[in-house]
Amino acid sequence: MDRVNALARRLPTGVVWGVSLLPLVWLLWAAATNRLGADPVKAIELKLGLWGLQFLIASLAISPLRRAGLNLLRFRRALGVMAAFYIVMHFLAWMILDMGLRWDEILRDLYRRPYIILGMVGLVALIPLALTSTDAAIRRMGAASWRRLHRLAYLAALAGVAHYVVLVKGWPLEPLLYAGAVLALLALRLRVRRGQPA
Repeated sequence: MDRVNALARRLPTGVVWGVSLLPLVWLLWAAATNRLGADPVKAIELKLGLWGLQFLIASLAISPLRRAGLNLLRFRRALGVMAAFYIVMHFLAWMILDMGLRWDEILRDLYRRPYIILGMVGLVALIPLALTSTDAAIRRMGAASWRRLHRLAYLAALAGVAHYVVLVKGWPLEPLLYAGAVLALLALRLRVRRGQPA
């Protein structure tokens, strides 16, 4: 574990930012070369949403991993901001590519598919976190207030997995695994807040 931590300390955070953009580069290439199947818009929406959820779960896993001896704390900001980025892109793909900014269709979709509202709850919870992800914001708010605000990440993750589970018809394994991961991270968080070892 010490060797991994030493390697993590030497790794520039810019590498994490750069690697985090590779899925988007691949998606643009796949869309340009018609490799996204019969419904490319749905494929774009799904992939952007999944990557956003994956980055969010990864950012929430940083604290438990640190308590277990693996210190990746310096990468948490990049993971959290990239989670917000991909989820905003997911939302824009739905609004622009899928709905074509037709507001009557958007309102009808919200009525017919309540899971979209769950996704919007997650998006709204993430926006203030992304906007306050700088050192200047921490200084301005104070560390305690900043930490309280950033607990919204758990709300965003819960809303995100609920959105995914309801979106996918039936009970396939993948969305349930994501839900299990988020619930496990939330349980660890609650145990730590109660002063119990996580």
